[in-house]
Amino acid sequence: MMLSGKRFWVLLVLALWLAPVQAALEVAVDRQQVALGDSLRLVITATANEDLDALDLRRLLADFEVLQRSKTSSTSIINGQRTQTRQLLLDLSPRRQGLLAIPGLRIGASTSEPIAIEVGPPPEPTDSEETVVVTAEVDRDAVYVQGQLLLTVRIQQAINLDSRSVSELQLDNAYVQPLEQNSFQRTIDGRPWLVHEIRYAIFPEQSGTLVIPAQVFSGRESAGRRSVFDFGTGGRQIQRRTEPVTVRVLPRPSGFPADATWLPASNLSIEESWSTAPESLQVGESATRTITLRGEGLQGAQLPPVTFTTQEGLRYYPDQPDVVDSESGSGLVGQRRDSAALVASRAGDFTLPELRIPWWDVEQEVLRFAVVPERRITIAAAATSRGAQASAVPADATSPQALPSNASTSAAAQGLLWQSLAVVFATLWLATVFLLWRRRPVSTPQAEPDPRAAGSETRAFKHLQAACASDSAAAARVALIDWARTVLGADRPIRTADIARQFGDPTLTQAIADLEEALYRRGANPWRGTELAAAVTALRRQQPGEKNGSHSAFPLYPAAKPAR
Repeated sequence: MMLSGKRFWVLLVLALWLAPVQAALEVAVDRQQVALGDSLRLVITATANEDLDALDLRRLLADFEVLQRSKTSSTSIINGQRTQTRQLLLDLSPRRQGLLAIPGLRIGASTSEPIAIEVGPPPEPTDSEETVVVTAEVDRDAVYVQGQLLLTVRIQQAINLDSRSVSELQLDNAYVQPLEQNSFQRTIDGRPWLVHEIRYAIFPEQSGTLVIPAQVFSGRESAGRRSVFDFGTGGRQIQRRTEPVTVRVLPRPSGFPADATWLPASNLSIEESWSTAPESLQVGESATRTITLRGEGLQGAQLPPVTFTTQEGLRYYPDQPDVVDSESGSGLVGQRRDSAALVASRAGDFTLPELRIPWWDVEQEVLRFAVVPERRITIAAAATSRGAQASAVPADATSPQALPSNASTSAAAQGLLWQSLAVVFATLWLATVFLLWRRRPVSTPQAEPDPRAAGSETRAFKHLQAACASDSAAAARVALIDWARTVLGADRPIRTADIARQFGDPTLTQAIADLEEALYRRGANPWRGTELAAAVTALRRQQPGEKNGSHSAFPLYPAAKPAR
């Protein structure tokens, strides 16, 4: 049936209007909690052909003042496809206190989601004679053992400074993870300040009292160069110290299950995914089951491994876990992904048991559980294969000699081809190795140490401690190799067997053997990290020299000038 011209255009317009709009406009801010008088940066990113100059910002200007505006653009070519990205950068200052919102922005068919901004009261006034103020504060007065404590070192400057640095934070009984630094402008009583914030995620390892020592800030006042030939060292040296901070470290609550991994977090989620729906499986087929744990306020190494329970007729073949850490406004977010291929050896009905992970809600101080409910699946019998059907054909229906002869001839030809290719590539590889050996330098000068790597042995040891505390065998193996490399000065990955041989410690050798058995021996008992942690701790006490890098400084952002 033909549509009239008028009706066709009406339906076309309705279809376009009702069709889902795919947003190509991305909006992000560097902070969602600010004080009145502070600035925040809004980044608007467009990847289509949007004209960012055509953005209607009238709704935004109702609650925010634009302090500065700039644009950037970049082009990338991936697999022959050219993509151009343009960004509009706006430095904003809130006009009032309260819960404000950056409204959804729209250009043509591209839209963005609104973003909530919490604006607190203005900062306390400072001494009118002060030009550099350095403070340190924590997000809570008490923290659970192995829980996250956020420390913020804030540097406020009303003058231009060069060569800024802050002493590196090191704690004996806690793991310290530096987070992303932040920089913004602040106005106090009409006076402009440039503010730098350095954040740390701290994980205490013992209950009791944690003392965060004073942090030392150093900088030099910018004097300005009188000419291009002025190579002076600048103005006067400035040094400020923060006040020490004391925090109570609470022990593990008695109500938490004794046989479970201790997980103090602000949130813990568990997610299950399948490569193929298990209900559609047949005997002999496989589907990959993936369990993802995500903990806010936890390191990925703290998350426990997921146990895939094998049962009669169902077998799991685990893959190496994927453990990562990321950052958010609330600190570290640890993630652990465990995957295993599920293969059924018989048809029938099966029940995959419930997964229940206990965790402690540090905000509400209650025990909670992350749960994947049990699942019932039915495995179908294997379908008859083509090979089985072919074997059912009577013997006199085809020639008994022709097919095997052709198949064997083809297989022989393919085997000869692969053997020839293997010989060619092996010869080229040996020639490459010989040339590299001939060109090797007589002596290799030792590389200058990276100042940012100071304290790397301590960080590697803390990672190992966290992995052992959570009984995560795969993460412990990676952390052990990283720690051994820093101690032995190895410039390339080493094997666990090399670690055992280099240290020559029987306790460590046995702990490594138990770790390898738990990882690679099928049906091995669940691994416990107590012995490995104790062996490495004992070895550290025997190591001479200073490994903590206590004299290194934490680098700050490049010097920037406060607004005038």
